[in-house]
Amino acid sequence: MPDSNDHFMDWLRDAHAMEEQAEQMLTAMSARIETYPEVKQRLDQHIEETRNQAALIAQCIQRRGGDTSTVKDVTGKAMAMMHSFTAAMSSDEIIKGSMASYAFEHFEIASYKSLIVAAEVAGDTETQRVCQAILVEEEAMAKWLADNMPILVKRFLQHADTPGLSEKR
Repeated sequence: MPDSNDHFMDWLRDAHAMEEQAEQMLTAMSARIETYPEVKQRLDQHIEETRNQAALIAQCIQRRGGDTSTVKDVTGKAMAMMHSFTAAMSSDEIIKGSMASYAFEHFEIASYKSLIVAAEVAGDTETQRVCQAILVEEEAMAKWLADNMPILVKRFLQHADTPGLSEKR
């Protein structure tokens, strides 16, 4: 029967896999953006944050005597790849990608809020500090997406009505 430490470590491994998945999804989306340079720029910034977040979580896991889960990491990356293939085929990829990113950011926010409590219960102040710092970045990205979604949707629809413009990306 797993104890609280086992659950905490499992959740940290989940967070690492989640960041690996996020990096893959964001990188694929960024590589295809053609008409929205401000979105690409913010995605590229968040890709760097995401890489750092994965490294920080891996350090927390290692500091606690564990290691990352290859199975979870590979599964997350495979899910991201399937999402990327599906998104690339849609006529409104930039909108669907933004909506999926917004939802994923909120999943990450919920994960880090849970990890902060778990770290507190475990008395792991370093992991708690790391998760709080990551939470700030995830909340900032979610806010950026929320603030920019109306602008992005209007611009997309304007492009859709302009012959010759590639509105999808």
